[in-house]
Amino acid sequence: MAEARTQEAEVYSFEPYNAGSDEEYMSPEQEEHFRGILLAWKQSLMEEVDRTVHHMQDEATNFPDPNDRATQESEFSLELRTRDRERKLIKKIDEALARIDDHDYGFCEACGVEIGIRRLEARPTATLCIDCKTLDEIREKQRG
Repeated sequence: MAEARTQEAEVYSFEPYNAGSDEEYMSPEQEEHFRGILLAWKQSLMEEVDRTVHHMQDEATNFPDPNDRATQESEFSLELRTRDRERKLIKKIDEALARIDDHDYGFCEACGVEIGIRRLEARPTATLCIDCKTLDEIREKQRG
């Protein structure tokens, strides 16, 4: 998990967007700002996938000791679970890029209001405004 946070920190080393006072929300400049963030994040994740494949190929050893084999299998399993989460995140990034292409990016899927530049910079794949996301989390908590 710390590895994922480190990747996010690398990706999020961007200059925050400063909108002009008369600039329209999700102007072409803002869309390009978020496209850059999403593409950089996706590139970082794809590079990590490549590193994992090479690491697993290089480190795959048939240890005679069952404990060593079990440790290696456990490490590989954890790494594969992490990559699976990242694969799902890449899908969300692709969906966000498609929303930018359709000029729907930055608007709440539930109520249609602006999600907000700072929220999108914090979570570029966000599809709900903070109010709808809060309500969604409350409903989820109530369901168990």
